[in-house]
Amino acid sequence: MTSLEIAQKAAKILDDKLAKDVKILKLEGLTAIADYFVIASGSSISQVKSLTEYLDEGLAKEGVFARKVEGENNADWTLSDYRDVIVHIFTEESRQFYSLERLWADAPQIEF
Repeated sequence: MTSLEIAQKAAKILDDKLAKDVKILKLEGLTAIADYFVIASGSSISQVKSLTEYLDEGLAKEGVFARKVEGENNADWTLSDYRDVIVHIFTEESRQFYSLERLWADAPQIEF
């Protein structure tokens, strides 16, 4: 799978699990960190944990595995690193506080 396909699949998985405000930002050419960010919100810490687990299982079925998952203990913000795609799942409050969409305002949004 290409990095775009992974980002789109991740966004669809999260959307299907009722994540809120799922977005894909194309970072290719803007940073060396990743080609895409997928950003989503859960309504509670337990939903953020559940979304993170569901994402990991869903992408594993496609043969895509996270190199690292951070934040599962606190779970107000988890970060799953799929090489060129980084998935951020926040509680709504943490998403507003960190405001990644504002920080990466130059990044175009991709449909999924």
